Amino acid sequence: MGNKAEINPEKELIIGLETIAGEREKNEALLKVEDLSLSFIQYASGLRQTELKVISNLSIQAYKGEILAVVGSSGSGKSLLAHAILGILPSNAKLEGKIEYDGEELTQERKEEMRGKEIALIPQAITYLDPLMKISNQVIGCVETRNEGLMKKLQREIFQRYDLKPEVERMLPHELSGGMTRRVLVSTAVISSSRLIIADEPTPGLDEKTLNETLSYFKDMADKRCAVILITHDIEAALKISHKIAVFYAGTVLEVANVEDFKNNGENLRHPYTRALWNALPQNKFQAIKGHQPMQDEVIDGCIFYERCSKKKAICSQGIPQLKQINGGVVRCNNAS
Repeated sequence: MGNKAEINPEKELIIGLETIAGEREKNEALLKVEDLSLSFIQYASGLRQTELKVISNLSIQAYKGEILAVVGSSGSGKSLLAHAILGILPSNAKLEGKIEYDGEELTQERKEEMRGKEIALIPQAITYLDPLMKISNQVIGCVETRNEGLMKKLQREIFQRYDLKPEVERMLPHELSGGMTRRVLVSTAVISSSRLIIADEPTPGLDEKTLNETLSYFKDMADKRCAVILITHDIEAALKISHKIAVFYAGTVLEVANVEDFKNNGENLRHPYTRALWNALPQNKFQAIKGHQPMQDEVIDGCIFYERCSKKKAICSQGIPQLKQINGGVVRCNNAS
């Protein structure tokens, strides 16, 4: 018998995710991130260089007409993934793996060309706005055009849609309330007609009314066939509007679950960490697990969740588990079935 072809688990994952998505038109993958790794070159003593790996073997997909929530604790790599997609990493970053947008590789040159046009970032903080520029000019400035009259008309229509009164046009960023700031940041993405929206922690500190209002904007974008990536700590908020939840931990994906998997006390969740997140919510068991997420400079040979896992086996310390398809989702766990 001849040698068997080598199997690439990460590529099998991509194929599996496409199969799971089915043939519905709205589930065409707009963004594919495959086997992504990110590290930073740093100088230690003297001129000695060290490499700090912050993302490893990360694979996700974002589909047209759907919201993918990316959840996880601080330091898990959520925002760095957004910066990698947008091409705004610092000069000492080393990026490996593959990112595709609309079927073509997303090179650095293509990222710069599409940033703010096809791909838009909705940031968390008001600091992303120019403190000395009027709001109207900042929103219109997101689009390269010579027809300022047309863009002014479009900007006013968008402001009206998001309940921003005419006087907001002449305001400076420090004059906006928290809710108004969110709507202005959303407006910058809408006016650019972007097809991929990345919202980085857009909801912390919001009251219930403003939170639901902000989430409705993302749902509206998905309904218009945009692909939305919602980066958040707030798993409860994510479950209100998302189609899939990607769970990040220590720079990689441990599970991509459908929203329906969180029903029935989360019994259909595949990874122990995802179940731990679910059980930590106040309305559930409000139960924390011992230990902490590994530091970025820790060297781990086996499963990165090994020290905190209640279901660990000997095999879990002998190599990093590969992502595999189970029950309509994907999981990085030797014990999931």
